Amino acid sequence: MSETYAKRLSAILLDAVTDKDPQMQEQVCGALCDFGESKPAEVLSACEEHLRLHEKLAHPYRTIILRAMEIVVSNHISELDKDTARAIILLASNEMTKVKELVSDWQQAASSVLVAVGRRFISSVMEELLSKFQPGLLPHPCTVHTLASLSVSNVFGVVPFLTSILSTMLPMLGAAKHDSMKVVFCCALQRFSESILEYLANLDQAPDPTVRKDAFASDIFGAYDILFHQWLQSGGAKLRLAVVEALGPMSHLLPSEKLEEQLPKLLPRVLAFYKKHTETVHVSKSLGQILEAAVSVGSRTLDIHLNSLLAALHAQICVPVESSSPLVMSNQKEVLRCFTVLACCSPDRLLAFLLPKLDTSNERTRVGTLQVLRHVINAAAAQMEVKKPVILSSMKLPLLDTNNKVKRAVVQVVSAMAHHGYLEQPGGKAMVEYIVQQCALPPEAEAVSSGPEPTTGDLQSRVHSILPSRPQIQKLGADSEALAADSVRAISVSTLYLVSTTVDRMGEVLWPYLLEFLVPVRFTRALSPLCRSLVHLAQKRQEAGAHAPLIQYNGNVHLPSPYAITTRLLVEHCGPGRWWRPQLCLLQAVSSHPYVGDGRGAASLRLLNVLHQDIHPALGQRWVTAIPLLLEHLDEYSEETLSQKEWEEKLLVVREEEKTRVSLLWEQEEKTRFLRDSLAVVSDNTWVCHLTLEMCKQLPNYNGTPLEKNFLYKCVGTTLGAASSKVVRKHLRELLETARYQEEREHEGLACCFGICAISHLDDTLAQLDDFVKSDVLRKSAGIFNLFKNRSESEANKVRSALILCYGHVAAGAPRELLLARVEADLFWNMSECFSTKDPALRLSLVQSVCMATQAICSSAHSSSFHLSRKAELVAQMVEFIRAEPPDSLKTPIWKKAMLACTYLVTLEPALEEQVQADLIHSCLHRVMAVLPEPEEGDSPQEVSAAPTVGGDPQELLLFQSLYLDTVQVLKDLLTSLLLWNMTPLGLQVMLEHLSPWIKSPRGHERVRAVGLSACLLQFFLQHLQISALVPFHNLGLLIGLFSPRCADLWPATRREAVSCIHSLLYLQLTCVGFSRDYQDDVAEQLLSLKDGLVHPDPAILFHTCHSIAQLIAKRLPPDQLINLLLTLFESLGDPDKNCSRAASVMINCLLKERGNMLQEKVPEIVSVLRSKLQETQEEHILQAAQHSVFALATHHCASVVSNLLGSPLPFDSHTCTLWRALALEPGLAAQVLGLLLEKISKDVLFEESQAFLLSSTPDRVATLLPLAATCALHEVASAPASGPAVLELYPQLFVALLLRVSCTVGVQPPRQLQAKERRSASSGLASRSLEPCSSAVDALQAVLVRGGNEDVVQCMELDGGWQLLRTSAGHEEGVTRLASAMAKFAGPRLPLVMKLLFTTQSSMYEVQRVTSTAFLAEPCPLSDQGPVLPGALGWVWWSARLCPQLLSSNVVNDLMLLESLLYNLMARQKDTSARVRRLVLHGLANITLGSPDKVQTHSPQLLTAMIGGLDDGDDPHSLVALEAMVGLARLMDLVDAWDLHAVLLHIAVRIRPFFDSERMELRSVSIGLFGHLNKACRGDCKDVFLEQVVGGLVPLLLHLRDPHAPVVTACRFALRMCGPNLECEELAAVFQRHLQEGHDLHFGEFLNTTCKHLMRHFPDLLGRLLSTSLFYYKSSWEDVRAAAPMLTGFLVLHMEAEQRPQVDLEQLLTALQLLLKDPALKVRLKAVKTLGRLVKFA
Repeated sequence: MSETYAKRLSAILLDAVTDKDPQMQEQVCGALCDFGESKPAEVLSACEEHLRLHEKLAHPYRTIILRAMEIVVSNHISELDKDTARAIILLASNEMTKVKELVSDWQQAASSVLVAVGRRFISSVMEELLSKFQPGLLPHPCTVHTLASLSVSNVFGVVPFLTSILSTMLPMLGAAKHDSMKVVFCCALQRFSESILEYLANLDQAPDPTVRKDAFASDIFGAYDILFHQWLQSGGAKLRLAVVEALGPMSHLLPSEKLEEQLPKLLPRVLAFYKKHTETVHVSKSLGQILEAAVSVGSRTLDIHLNSLLAALHAQICVPVESSSPLVMSNQKEVLRCFTVLACCSPDRLLAFLLPKLDTSNERTRVGTLQVLRHVINAAAAQMEVKKPVILSSMKLPLLDTNNKVKRAVVQVVSAMAHHGYLEQPGGKAMVEYIVQQCALPPEAEAVSSGPEPTTGDLQSRVHSILPSRPQIQKLGADSEALAADSVRAISVSTLYLVSTTVDRMGEVLWPYLLEFLVPVRFTRALSPLCRSLVHLAQKRQEAGAHAPLIQYNGNVHLPSPYAITTRLLVEHCGPGRWWRPQLCLLQAVSSHPYVGDGRGAASLRLLNVLHQDIHPALGQRWVTAIPLLLEHLDEYSEETLSQKEWEEKLLVVREEEKTRVSLLWEQEEKTRFLRDSLAVVSDNTWVCHLTLEMCKQLPNYNGTPLEKNFLYKCVGTTLGAASSKVVRKHLRELLETARYQEEREHEGLACCFGICAISHLDDTLAQLDDFVKSDVLRKSAGIFNLFKNRSESEANKVRSALILCYGHVAAGAPRELLLARVEADLFWNMSECFSTKDPALRLSLVQSVCMATQAICSSAHSSSFHLSRKAELVAQMVEFIRAEPPDSLKTPIWKKAMLACTYLVTLEPALEEQVQADLIHSCLHRVMAVLPEPEEGDSPQEVSAAPTVGGDPQELLLFQSLYLDTVQVLKDLLTSLLLWNMTPLGLQVMLEHLSPWIKSPRGHERVRAVGLSACLLQFFLQHLQISALVPFHNLGLLIGLFSPRCADLWPATRREAVSCIHSLLYLQLTCVGFSRDYQDDVAEQLLSLKDGLVHPDPAILFHTCHSIAQLIAKRLPPDQLINLLLTLFESLGDPDKNCSRAASVMINCLLKERGNMLQEKVPEIVSVLRSKLQETQEEHILQAAQHSVFALATHHCASVVSNLLGSPLPFDSHTCTLWRALALEPGLAAQVLGLLLEKISKDVLFEESQAFLLSSTPDRVATLLPLAATCALHEVASAPASGPAVLELYPQLFVALLLRVSCTVGVQPPRQLQAKERRSASSGLASRSLEPCSSAVDALQAVLVRGGNEDVVQCMELDGGWQLLRTSAGHEEGVTRLASAMAKFAGPRLPLVMKLLFTTQSSMYEVQRVTSTAFLAEPCPLSDQGPVLPGALGWVWWSARLCPQLLSSNVVNDLMLLESLLYNLMARQKDTSARVRRLVLHGLANITLGSPDKVQTHSPQLLTAMIGGLDDGDDPHSLVALEAMVGLARLMDLVDAWDLHAVLLHIAVRIRPFFDSERMELRSVSIGLFGHLNKACRGDCKDVFLEQVVGGLVPLLLHLRDPHAPVVTACRFALRMCGPNLECEELAAVFQRHLQEGHDLHFGEFLNTTCKHLMRHFPDLLGRLLSTSLFYYKSSWEDVRAAAPMLTGFLVLHMEAEQRPQVDLEQLLTALQLLLKDPALKVRLKAVKTLGRLVKFA
């Protein structure tokens, strides 16, 4: 029986192979392999028989079976017996040779089977193969291929056969006619040769150690003769390539004399293939093998062909290497292997060939030659040892090559040379210099990537493990026309560091030689790697001799002096480049950019620290302490996290006694602090002089880098400050004479030098400036600025500009006690000589120098008593400079500097005249206010279009923004300085009058600047105001009126500043009337809290905030200022900014409301004006004014107003709606209006029925006009916020009336006249607002709820989509249910009155009203959005139970009379003719039960009877009543009496079982969930009775876990968790609890496997029942369930025991699975195959 079953199962699987889906085929193959794991012999036998009996089976399917056989054989080769092996061998051999044509996949699979069997049964396989490999007959190609494969997989087994195989094959070679067959023979010969060579190489492990190469020599040579002399001559390209591949390993087996004889012919023919084939890797590999064979026999033929070999190989190495082409890369490796062979045997001729190639100008030739040279240096070091001088001398021309690829190759060669001692030879230093030159390359293309490519075999392969992390350069393709220069630089930096640190003998070469590269400017970019290498070398030398000097000059004139080294390391620069930031000097880099330039700042600090003894012995203690602290600070931060201020304070703080007099030189003083301290420590005038001389000497080196040169100027000034007067005068004179005045960027550096020097040598500095003026060159000049009259005016202006700047910096640096006496005579007089210039650069220098001088004066302790006679002249000149600049632009700092100078001048005596002040203010405001900013988010379209662009460069934009902000700040300081001269309300008003035109400007950026300046002035005035007596603030109303409309400006910044202005004005008023300065007024402080509301973009919030501001103003405004304020606000109604106009209207209305009693005679006039404008304008503030008139009229004639307004055309226009809302301003009036409207709605006919067409079967419902108008009016009244009290008073009546109105208007059409009006509007093209009766009723209901304080109900309905449901016929009932839930949750106390009113509508003649009222009464408990998800419709049960306390607290359920009434009303509707009503009754009974759980047992018989009756409801074709009954029963489970429940448990379980597989998702989910509740309820005495139901439902529950609908899956999870305890199996219950928790992902396969394991362990007798039930679902309509059913079957079978087999109907199971194999769904077929694989247990 077992053998028959195994055969049957195998047959089923093998039949399934013909499935057309590849995934299915793979699964079948896998199943066969799984079957083969336990029954390998049976599976192999079945596969063999199937292939033998199905001769016509297509070869793709045969291939799959053969693949399965190969896997089974490979895994169980040790278990096969000879008979099975023999059968498999015969089958595979037959399959392999069945057809003469080549079918690669099929025949390859058969061949692989033979190879797999041959690993153990080599004799049998060889016997079969040799039987098809007979002499005189050409064998099948696959036979030869299989022999070749066997020789590789089983070398020791096949090589003993090769002598006979080769002797048999040799005659066949001549018989082969087709190239394809010849290719097979070539591959076989290649494999045979490789196997023989491997056998011979491992003779110690071979079974026959007597085998020798000579045994194969004659046959191999015979084959060689045919391949070389016949096939290679006439074959196709593929054959010729195969021949060449075979000749390589065959050459090792040829006799020595034959090889020597054939080499003259063989080598040229192989080399010729380089010209005929693109993929040359196989040619190169074969050539390498031939060369190795020739060298091994000591062939002399190589000498003859060496030149041709070298030429061919060199051509191959010069082929560009594509990084994406592995074949080309492999070819180059094989070619280099050939060069290694030749280098070992003929090094002289190899170099004689290679070295001249280095002189060529061809890039690829030179790069390829260098690559070979590097390789032979590494691979043939012994042979190249004596050739070092020759190789070094040949590198001269490559060192001059500018091509980046060549440079990269040269650097790699130098790296290899360093490793093998070449650089110690004469000429080696030239290699070192070349590396340094490449380290200093300027970046041509910089891109971050994985960095330079490491080089194999030399130092470059270790770079990444040694070098610190740094930005790396993108690796470009080698075939690129221009390799990035930074890639060359990166590999050069790596090489230099590695040579310095890892090659010990290079220390003597590099030290002190590398020091020679520090000073030359051309090596600037190499400073960082040079410093790192020098630090390492110096430390090694210090370890060798701790006290010896590191630098031994010994007459070496090329070494830089200590002064040159110090200067160079203090001043670094980088060449120009687009993609990198130019670096300043060391301290500049450390203070500004200490991390850029490969960490150049830190590297320079470390080198200085190491060389301190050689620079000066006195520096040791200072630098050894200071520099490590600086380095430690740098290590703690990064470029992004380093605090600029903290770093400068830590590194560069000046001495306290100098801070005051060098405030303007703070930046320069900071950056030279390190140098200053070093000079102070040395305290050696001679050393300082030498250092100064060296600095001046190096100045010309930096002509191309002005930033670095300027810093060097500062360093010169610092050193001069520590020098003697004689040295100072000499060098200052030289600086003036040698300065490059035409380079404007150097002016700042020269001036800083003089300024820093003036700190200690003011007299000498001014004397040198004077001497320069009085020199022979200047004698003919009347003034110092005519000194270059023979030069062009442009050149002269540049000189003047530099000298003017020098005077400014001298003033800034001069000691203050000496400055005041000399500033006018020596400084301002010289500056004034140039005031008439029109040169922009000179003007900027003048303004800057005046600014620095005046700032220095003001910083003096005696500035308050200093009288500046030139003050007015200087101010006027600054104003002239400001006016001369182009308007509406800000490109230079002239405005900023000029205004800053004026700010300092204003503070000095004497005071300015009023006209001069006015001109100054006007000029500054006119320039700064009009500057057009860059467009920002929120700007108006006009401002965006008018705004100029500074340029596309973001850096330029940042500079512009920074300059603009600085200029505005200076303007603020200037205005406040002017205000200090007149600190009175009049002075404040005058200042604000200057700003008034800009405050009202139509341009937003001008307004925001003007209001901001006003706020600043007001705050300053308030802080500095000194009141000695009460002073009336007569212009308070005017000023508040000026700023208050700006609280609604389009620009948020303007709004905030306007509030600040009003805040300051209110405090000014309080101060003027006697309040102390520190008094905190509650009203005024509230203004600040309103600023947040002004930022909000919502206009409603914005104007509400403006209203609040007006209220606060009204509380503090003096009565006499009210009229002025109102008149000013009325003028603002015409403001060009519409927002400000509206704000003025809001504030007017607020002021009239708050303070109108003071203007009683004006109120009627104001209201009349606003009412007359109602028809003229749509402005909101005017419409609001009209509401007051309507309200006054309605207080006397309410009914008439309501009647007239109801007669307005529908739909109401905006004016009518406004008037309706005005009627709600007073609660009493609103209540009257609502009562009238309710009467119109309730007592009129709701709708009329009429047939639109004669043939129409159902009449149309058309709304009546008067109730519709009343509904719309009620909506408008209830929408008004003031109607709240009236709505609360009539809340139950309004709610019920509108709810029923909604139900009766669902699907109702508008009145006929409205439809006709809409059609006329549509035909005329005019837009008309449609009016839907139902929507209008819903809107009115929403308004009532909102106004009644139930916004939460509205929001809840909105979030749940309830309002939209109410409007539709299909969703109306659900909408009512959601409304009831929301009301119970948020409006519980109001439900009793509402429910009592609804009771009266239960017997309504309209079915829709009965449905609506029942639906509302049936849902007294709310839903929630959070909590556990329960299956299907049961989900809300948990929520109702959680939220019932809300209902209880509202006395809705606890009111016994109300509960009884509710029960009575619902029970009475059980027999209603409408199924909808019956369903809602059941829903309501369950809900009421949950609302009062303590009353459930009292009414449990009636409730259970009603629910079970619902299960048996036969008049509902869709089972909706039964669905509701199941939902209700689920709610009752935990609350009804246990005895009553146990009596009906089985009945309920049997009744709901058919719904488990219902086509409707709701019925499945609810019935399965109820089944779970039944399991939960039956625990105890009845669980034994219920166990049968649990077992019967287990399979459906497990399989429906794969249900396509999530609620069903959730219900199954819940039900299974509840079933677990009733199964009396703790392990199974634990599995259900662990895997089926809500919210956890379920791995279905793992879960099902574990479940079946426990079922079979604890319930073995259930196997048959479970299997038969699962077979039912093999025909399920759901694809996932069909796929899960065989999974369940498979796992049950997997875990069953042998004794359970009788329970399984194997025939039925196999038949069912066979049918599933034809299922249209792939996943079902896959699961069926998997299950068939598990049925091996029955075999």
